Amino acid sequence: MSPATIDHAQLEELLREWLPRQRWFAGKDRGADAVRITQEHLLLEGDPALLHLFVDVEQAPRTPVLPTLDAADETLADAAAAHTTTYQLILGIRGELPAHLEHATVGHLEGSGAVYEASQDHDLMHAVLGWVADEETHGPIVFRREPGAKIDPAAVSLALSGEQSNTSVVFGEQTIMKLFRIVVPGLNPDLEVTRALTEMGNAHIATLQGWIETEIDGTPSTLGLLQEFLRTGSDGWALALTSVRDLFAEGDLHAEEVGGDFAAESERLGMATADVHSAMARALPTSMADAETLESLAGSMLRRLEAASSAVPELANHAPTISAIFAALAHTRDPVGLQRVHGDFHLGQVMRTDAGWVLLDFEGEPGAPIAARAALSSPLRDVAGMLRSFDYAARYLLADQAGASQLEYRAAEWSERNRDAFCVGYAKVAGRDPREDDVLLRAFELDKAVYEVAYEARNRPDWVRIPLGSIERLVAA
Repeated sequence: MSPATIDHAQLEELLREWLPRQRWFAGKDRGADAVRITQEHLLLEGDPALLHLFVDVEQAPRTPVLPTLDAADETLADAAAAHTTTYQLILGIRGELPAHLEHATVGHLEGSGAVYEASQDHDLMHAVLGWVADEETHGPIVFRREPGAKIDPAAVSLALSGEQSNTSVVFGEQTIMKLFRIVVPGLNPDLEVTRALTEMGNAHIATLQGWIETEIDGTPSTLGLLQEFLRTGSDGWALALTSVRDLFAEGDLHAEEVGGDFAAESERLGMATADVHSAMARALPTSMADAETLESLAGSMLRRLEAASSAVPELANHAPTISAIFAALAHTRDPVGLQRVHGDFHLGQVMRTDAGWVLLDFEGEPGAPIAARAALSSPLRDVAGMLRSFDYAARYLLADQAGASQLEYRAAEWSERNRDAFCVGYAKVAGRDPREDDVLLRAFELDKAVYEVAYEARNRPDWVRIPLGSIERLVAA
């Protein structure tokens, strides 16, 4: 089989129906108006064959609710308003599809056979892992291996399920491969940061094992990366929710008295976060913010506040106070160091392993320009993101229980205890408690909460009271 034998019009129509059903597809609510294959490479001939595609997906624009958070954060509004998004697809083609792959079916191409999602096929993933191990090149796709990485080409593959913007495949118990679905030209920050921290031997990241790249418009661009698989890892968000459930189940105990108290883990997470920030500052560029930079940052926060307030009237009540806090940031003359940061930091981006906390996914927002995702920022931005995550974890189980005053009190107690513990741990490594930089930290946290208000108002209206409640507490502090 060769690409010339494929009926492109038929395949594009199959993909138009199939793509919006995939968990990593952006804008599922708008479907796909049209799909156009822009690049096509047969990486493996035979039965099964492996086909690599770039496809442009056209969608009707969605009216944005709010502007982007900032140069290195979420670009929800930009992505939502985009008419065309380019995706990376890996498709298998077999004459007859075995029963264990039927769930991955895309459709049937006349003259070619059954087309399906290749990440579900061990035979094809076995080939890809071997190409990385041997550093092969197939067409324009280059497979790289990190020096010293141990890769077992015979490891059995398993595609992970779950809502995410990429596709992850685990090989045995030592390797996980992440394929980036939205195609953005350039070196992906996840690869850049992970490689730098791997070379430093940092203990709080999943070490790099290899990556996949190609050239897009003459620019080396990342298609995927392979890292150490955290076999013993537990998701930080799940662990935090378990702690909150334990607290809610106790009728008369304080957070520190409950067996599932999370504060010690929060403190260790703060220490791990500060250690990674320190390592990034040593390995990657840094600078100091000048007055113009701070004024620009505060200005972008203010514009987001204005847009969100117009969409959510309840937020408008707090807008004057929030505006004053952002104005204080614009006029501060305290030194503000800038460096590479995580950029999308929350409890779902960390895992607790036998050896300690590990930070994951330095990718930034899929679909945003690489330069925006790699922009320097204050590490307090990550701190603020985690503090907001503790607040969400504390109140997540109460989202549909308005008026549960006793549980609300316990949720607040859990949140404050763990926010404090995280900052204490951070200070032990960084040498400075992030709460000492009150103007900057409050501005970052309020900016994130403003984004959350607009997001929840559009997607989960019953949840908007979580960030609104946080804003009330933050402006009163």
